[in-house]
Amino acid sequence: MAVPSWLERLRAARKTALLQDGKRKIHYLFEDGKEMAEEYDVKTGQLLSRKWREKNTLGGSGKWQVEVGEPTSALLGALESELIKESSSNPVFMRKDTLTSFQWRIRNLPYPKEVYSVSVEKEQRCCVVRTTNKKYYKKFSIPDLDRYQLPLDVAALSFAHANNTLIITYQKPKEILAAEEQLQKELKKIKAANNGDGDCKTQ
Repeated sequence: MAVPSWLERLRAARKTALLQDGKRKIHYLFEDGKEMAEEYDVKTGQLLSRKWREKNTLGGSGKWQVEVGEPTSALLGALESELIKESSSNPVFMRKDTLTSFQWRIRNLPYPKEVYSVSVEKEQRCCVVRTTNKKYYKKFSIPDLDRYQLPLDVAALSFAHANNTLIITYQKPKEILAAEEQLQKELKKIKAANNGDGDCKTQ
């Protein structure tokens, strides 16, 4: 295959690591100029956040887009967050993985579990959340499966509802578990700066 595999791209990227507050922060700089920043729990190796940034049309750095972890609203500047404030009762969609599964949480969904359905649209390569009362609809992809070019499996998908939060779980395929294990071994070899000023810039 002419396209390098995702694991090969990760290996080829310039990486810097930082250990801070019990987290291992890894910054990747890819050949095409894209940047990815990940945070892992040092003890468990669990991914806590993943963000992406691309150069904008003028060649400057664009804004970070969150793939895994808390949505960026907390990262907005004070002035910006005063002007743009989402209603605190709106549903909040975020991804929060475990070691063995991809997991999404949608907060502020008060309806009982039987109202929801979560399905896989194989052609569109996405998952869809619907409610029978037509109050909520969400379509989302699983970028990890796209990067490893793996099919979506209906059997891997499940969901639960508790405390006004819909929790959607997709069991990671064995190919991704194996790749993640390999990547963790490689990331541990990177000499990490300790704390510093909290910035994790590539030198």
